[in-house]
Amino acid sequence: MSDIQHIYHNTIGISFQWEKDLANNRNDFFQVIFRDTGFYLSFQQLESFAQLIQEAKIRGCCKNCEKNAHCRLILLKTPASQVDLAVSIEELETITDLVEGTLFQIKLKKYLNDVCRN
Repeated sequence: MSDIQHIYHNTIGISFQWEKDLANNRNDFFQVIFRDTGFYLSFQQLESFAQLIQEAKIRGCCKNCEKNAHCRLILLKTPASQVDLAVSIEELETITDLVEGTLFQIKLKKYLNDVCRN
């Protein structure tokens, strides 16, 4: 896949930037794909998604979910106001890792670019 710049991946998904976006100075947009769902998000939307994930964790799940890690009864809101996802505890954890890992890599790259310029 030479048309993407890989950012982060785990067992549930991958995040990357499209080379065409980078070539057109659209450096602030990122593709995040997990399960069979893809989101094309700005950096601010990605940070908002991380917050929505934390809110879903705080809300928790029902007693059925606690007994069955594959139960998909946790409602995860997304930066797309019309789209919510039903996820399991396991999926929520791996989505958390994917989004937080992506944000970490983006911030690290920005920090290193800033330090190297000075």
